[in-house]
Amino acid sequence: MTFENILVNKEDGLAIVTINRPKKLNALNKSTIRELHIAFKDLEANKSVKTIVLTGSGDKAFVAGADISEFAHFNESEGADLARKGQEDLFNLVENLATPVIAAVNGFALGGGLELAMSCHFRVASDNAKMGLPEVSLGVIPGYGGTQRLPQLIGKGKAMELIMTAEMIYADKALDYGLVNYVVTQEELLPLCYKLAGKIINNSSVAIAAAIKAINAGFSTTGYQVEIDTFGACFATEDFKEGTSAFLEKRKANFPKT
Repeated sequence: MTFENILVNKEDGLAIVTINRPKKLNALNKSTIRELHIAFKDLEANKSVKTIVLTGSGDKAFVAGADISEFAHFNESEGADLARKGQEDLFNLVENLATPVIAAVNGFALGGGLELAMSCHFRVASDNAKMGLPEVSLGVIPGYGGTQRLPQLIGKGKAMELIMTAEMIYADKALDYGLVNYVVTQEELLPLCYKLAGKIINNSSVAIAAAIKAINAGFSTTGYQVEIDTFGACFATEDFKEGTSAFLEKRKANFPKT
C-alpha cells in the first residue's frame, strides 16, 4: 500500500516505520493515525517481521504533537470520541502489538507524540530530544493514554509534576526519570535501535509476544476510560476554547480565573 504520511521499509526481520510530515514536525493528524493503524496491523500479520522501529523524518521531531486545528472546534462528545478512537486505533494497538516496537525519538516528542512514544515497548532518544505533555496549557488533558502511561513509566509524583506544569524536559532528564532507556547522538540513534532489534530478532517471537501480553496485564486498569471521559469534558469548558484559540493565534492563553 502507498501511504501519504508515513514510510515503511522492511529488511531482514526488521521494519522501520517513519512518520513523514517534516514540514509539520511530523504532527499527528487523522490521516496519519489511520495510516499508522494500517501499517502496524499489516506488520503484525507479517510473520517475517520480528521487530519494528518507529521514528520521525528529519532531525527535529519524532512527533511534535497532535494537529490542534483538527479538533479545536469539537464539543464534549466529539472530544471523547477523538480520544477513544485514537486510543483504540493506534496507541493501545501499538502497546499491545505482538511484535515489539522500539521508539527512536529523534527530536521533539510532545503531547500526542510523547504518548505515541510511550505506547511503544521501549524508547531510545537522541541527545537533542525534548519531551513533554503540554495539554493543560490548552485547557485540556492528555487524551491518548498519557495520564496512564507516564505514571507507569516514571512514577506518580513526577508524572503529576510534568502534566500539571506542562514542562518540556531534555533527553538526559528523561533518561534519569526512566522515560527512555538510552540517550545517544543523532548519528548513533538508529544504529543502536537496529542493534537492539537484532538482539530481539534472535529470540522466540512466540515467547516475546507472550511476554508483552503478560507485562501489559500488570498495568490493566479502568484509567484509560476515565481519561477519555475527562478529556471529552474539557471540550465543554471556556478554558479549552481560550487555550486552543491562543495556540492557533500564536499568543499566550489568558485562562478565566473563576
